[in-house]
Amino acid sequence: MAITPTPSSSGSPDSVGPTPAATSQPGQDFATRAIHAGQEFEPGTGAVVPPIFMTSTFVQDGIGNFRGGYEYARGGNPTRDSLQELLASLEGGLAAYSFASGLAAEDTLLRAILKPGDHVVMGNDVYGGTHRLVNRVFVPWGVTLSTVEMTDLDAVRAELAATQPKVLWLETPSNPLMKVSDIAALAELGHSVGALVVVDNTFASPYLQQPLSLGADAVVHSTTKYLGGHSDVLGGAVILDSAELAEKVGFLQFGVGAVSSPFDAWLTVRGIKTLAVRVEKHSANALAIAERLVGHPAVSAVHYPGLPGHPGHELASRQMRAYGGMLSLQLSGGPAAARAFAESTHLFQLAESLGGVESLIGYPTEMTHASVKGTELAVPEDLVRLSVGIEGVGDLVDDLVTALDGLDAQR
Repeated sequence: MAITPTPSSSGSPDSVGPTPAATSQPGQDFATRAIHAGQEFEPGTGAVVPPIFMTSTFVQDGIGNFRGGYEYARGGNPTRDSLQELLASLEGGLAAYSFASGLAAEDTLLRAILKPGDHVVMGNDVYGGTHRLVNRVFVPWGVTLSTVEMTDLDAVRAELAATQPKVLWLETPSNPLMKVSDIAALAELGHSVGALVVVDNTFASPYLQQPLSLGADAVVHSTTKYLGGHSDVLGGAVILDSAELAEKVGFLQFGVGAVSSPFDAWLTVRGIKTLAVRVEKHSANALAIAERLVGHPAVSAVHYPGLPGHPGHELASRQMRAYGGMLSLQLSGGPAAARAFAESTHLFQLAESLGGVESLIGYPTEMTHASVKGTELAVPEDLVRLSVGIEGVGDLVDDLVTALDGLDAQR
């Protein structure tokens, strides 16, 4: 496995550089790279799956003479490096860095960019934890924050002109209202005022869209979600196309230390190998469910980009390979009906998170977005979010319709 480690704990800040780009061929199919990038067989035994390097430290061949460049696991680990190489390949980036959680990845990226006095513009329905991170950690440090409707380019243009931000941060599709933003247009707007454009690509995954190719400067992921794909690992990632910014993020990964463990990195690599086939199934199931639930008397709105009536459908059709496995419903019976529905399904299990092979249901206003309740970013209280798994679609439809019919019968 061809690995160039990130610097060890004894290295100087000036020596910190990006993880090298993937060694697989750029022209290869996504599914091929998902299986092979950074995953060369182990040369000693020929093992097809590279081993997990479960070690905290590495023996030195004399003081300062590191074997393969490795000294201490915070500074570099072959398993983590293989994941980083893989992520860089899939997002088409120069460098990728793996972290202990999605928020750790976001925090490190923002530390690398911001200083007190800088401004951040975010979409008005970003993940609640992302808004909380900036609003409650970076704002007290001296950063300022505003939000805007990212699907309204005129509103974004005006906000950028007024605030001159250092960072323009967007999610598309957004969490949980499934709004679709024009990455290329927003990148152009952000760059016109000197802002770095960051895209949270968690909902889409790199299989469905690659924001760097559309002009974004950085991509973040909660690798816990579609990349891991099995609800058994916590992680995050930053992928970059700038050597200068990569050097800063790489140093902070090493210097602050919120790195992913070797086992978590290995689990994420294992999950990514089936990303293409999983996301195809997630997307097909979600589309079938969305089409079936439109018009149900208990449902007042279905938010899914794959529906022709969705305001972002045409853009999503151009910007994404498919429409993804996430959708949201608003219930005709209001908040009480939404709560009852979220607690009455069986195959759709009531739980936080998303992107796993099993289907999950959530009530965002009290779960994923509780931190923004009562603010301008508050999620509608009649809204329920579905993470559609890869089970049999007929069984999933039956589960949802049975629960919705039960609500309708109670009215």
